[in-house]
Amino acid sequence: MSDIAHFPLAAVVGADELKLALCLTAIDPKIGGVLIEGPRGMAKSTLARGLADLLASGQFVTLPLGATEERLVGTLDLDAALSEGRSQFSPGVLAKADGGVLYVDEVNLLPDHLVDVLLDVAASGVNVVERDGISHRHPARFVLIGTMNPEEGELRPQLLERFGLNVVLSGQTAPAERGQIIRRRLDFDSDPEAFCAVWTPQQEALKQRCEQARALLPSIPLDDQSLAQITERCFAAGVDGLRADLVWLRAARAHAAWRGAWGIIDEDINAVAEFALRHRRRNPPPSEASAPAPPEQNQPADPSASDMPKSAGQGSWGALPAQAVPIGQRRDVPSWPKKP
Repeated sequence: MSDIAHFPLAAVVGADELKLALCLTAIDPKIGGVLIEGPRGMAKSTLARGLADLLASGQFVTLPLGATEERLVGTLDLDAALSEGRSQFSPGVLAKADGGVLYVDEVNLLPDHLVDVLLDVAASGVNVVERDGISHRHPARFVLIGTMNPEEGELRPQLLERFGLNVVLSGQTAPAERGQIIRRRLDFDSDPEAFCAVWTPQQEALKQRCEQARALLPSIPLDDQSLAQITERCFAAGVDGLRADLVWLRAARAHAAWRGAWGIIDEDINAVAEFALRHRRRNPPPSEASAPAPPEQNQPADPSASDMPKSAGQGSWGALPAQAVPIGQRRDVPSWPKKP
């Protein structure tokens, strides 16, 4: 673990949903990591580093933008394998991240095949390197945290939905909260050790809670009743495939462990619903689907006012007000000519 002081996760102001999602993936890395969406300057890397301090290893590894596949997965020395009959492996980023946090900033700017490898290893916990009939495998159990700014490019849907959880940060922060964020940051920058010492009790309590939840997790059943509720809601949301069901169930169990409970209840299922569905949902939530359509712009609510001219924004530019026509002067609209 590095001796460099990191901003404590417990001291981060707001971002409660993101902090919860990060802790849940730390409790059960099989959830498949967290994708954080939001503009720059939202402390995404600070939160990721703070999460690493809650893990036993404290390992925090960043994947550099522009990294090659060999840099990511590692390399095999074929000369040593052929001449000495042994497999000589040079570890990559995935091996170094084992037991800690792998942070990928601007994951939407990475080549698709690298994102695919990242997600495969994050889900399996094992990295396999093969070259010319020689293979090497090693454990790579880490919490994957990816970030992206949608304004800089989208992530392909096939890769987006493979992230376990998805959280969106808003760039709009209330003035009082903004001031508190800046004040804590200034205090940390002026004396990191003193700042961390002040927050040590809260940080240790958070770390112990995560450790206790990890120990409790295997004892919590993935029961059929919870699964039935989740599968029905996934079907209603129109998600493709079955990954959402599995991720949602695992996240609900991790939330139950986070509460210190011995079983999954509706509170756990509802607490993680948006994390699991947001980037996979095809149908709008019931509250949005059943909401009445907004009234037409400038449409008069009073039927008696229907003889008022429509505004130009409704496709009736230059329309004249309706005028009464005397009965004797009424003209019938001619019908279309009949076919001969």
